[in-house]
Amino acid sequence: MSSHKHLVAPPAPLLQPLSVPDRLLLGPGPSNPPPRILSAGGRQIIGHVHKEMIQIMADIKLGIQYAFQTQNPLTLAVSGTGHCAMEAAILNIVEQGDKVLVTVNGFWGERATDIAKRLGAEVHQLVKALGEYFTLEEIEKGLVQHTPVLLFITHGESSTGVLQPLDGLGDLCHRYNCLLLVDAVASLGGAPLLMDQQDIDILYSGSQKVLSAPPGASPISFSKRARNKIYGRKTKPVSFYLDMEELAKYWGCDDNLIRYHHTAPINTFFCLREALAIFAEKGLENSWKLHKENSLYLCTGLQKLGLQLFVKEPVGLRLQLTQGFQQSTLSLCLRDTTGKISLNIL
Repeated sequence: MSSHKHLVAPPAPLLQPLSVPDRLLLGPGPSNPPPRILSAGGRQIIGHVHKEMIQIMADIKLGIQYAFQTQNPLTLAVSGTGHCAMEAAILNIVEQGDKVLVTVNGFWGERATDIAKRLGAEVHQLVKALGEYFTLEEIEKGLVQHTPVLLFITHGESSTGVLQPLDGLGDLCHRYNCLLLVDAVASLGGAPLLMDQQDIDILYSGSQKVLSAPPGASPISFSKRARNKIYGRKTKPVSFYLDMEELAKYWGCDDNLIRYHHTAPINTFFCLREALAIFAEKGLENSWKLHKENSLYLCTGLQKLGLQLFVKEPVGLRLQLTQGFQQSTLSLCLRDTTGKISLNIL
């Protein structure tokens, strides 16, 4: 083989040292991880089914249950970013021909629509103007009209900054035999989220937003109703990699012996474990309070500069109770009085 001529030379950029700028990240995510999380990611790799790794995964599961405020046994971290968790949530629940209702007031509703259509679902949309949220009356009309098996809604719509009220929504969906799927990628840890108390059936998030871990491991949880839908499918999910029945065996969610499914992103899981540990040490209430105060501080300061808030009801500046739940903002989308400047800030 040594006599063969190489057709591809060693790439010149790879012969140079890795260069990564040291930047302060101020968007919705990824966020700058603290040293403790970065240090965890640099630890020596262990096997993906070593007993120590299984224990770390058990720690992660407990941390997600705390962050989500749920006791669901089917709780784990998908080996992928928030987009991967979105796809896992939808493809495990939805079969070809199922009716799905998607709320669209920004980018993520459109993305969920695309995924559901690719699965062969009959997809209907409820559309609101950017910067607005959905009321219970609006959603109930959609449930009555379309009779979906699944409602998708985004808790923290990072493309516009709106935080969607969730109280009463799970009960409403269940009255119409519909499962509630909530995207909390941008909101987990930054605003109150109580999965079991709010009757959410499927909830997922990401590691790189408020949790401040590297992207690549996404918390997800399924209620008993959702689990029954998964285990009662007529057809298998189109993805083996994201099949929750198989992942449940790997994560020990079915009370049986751990069974290999795939090679997990080991060091990414180290980081997620530490991020959840920091979150648990800080406490839910303290995290929510900190983000609300920072949002108020930023809103007030930017308004003093003459900027107009795009989201109608920012945290702390204007509080409105609608249908018994609170509307607020998680991130901010702003423009100046001429409309020429647009900012999207977490």
